[in-house]
Amino acid sequence: MINLTEVLEPIASEFRSLRIPEPIVHWGHPLMMAIVVFVMGSFVGLAGWRGRVVEDKDAAIKSRSAHRKIAPWMFLFMALGYTGGVLSLVMQHKPILESPHFYTGSVVLLLLLINSAISLSGFGGNKPVLRTVHAYVGSTALCILLVHAVLGLKLGISL
Repeated sequence: MINLTEVLEPIASEFRSLRIPEPIVHWGHPLMMAIVVFVMGSFVGLAGWRGRVVEDKDAAIKSRSAHRKIAPWMFLFMALGYTGGVLSLVMQHKPILESPHFYTGSVVLLLLLINSAISLSGFGGNKPVLRTVHAYVGSTALCILLVHAVLGLKLGISL
């Protein structure tokens, strides 16, 4: 079985050699991801739902357009943040797979990947059921991110 820490250690060692201050290594990931989750995540979720439920057609189109523009960036920053969080643990010589924070982050990325596939498929030819699935999968991911944030804070305090 591949040991993830051993695979990532050479990269972590390179980052350690940069002598990044410990508070940045320890709290940089949580701070940056809090911005992504609470600012971008809220915006993307609200714009998506607003595009579905608002009765003003122009406002709905504007919201869907904003959702479409920002959601891919949010996914990219989440994926990069996930990588950075794992690397931060390796840099601090902490175990990766022992925290529920790791698993909630993995589930969120998987859900966002599923949502991306649904969207990129054109919602299966603009099928309403796939648009509904997309809305609820995305909302579920955002709810899990709240749990993820609490678990991350708990993890950060315990390290």
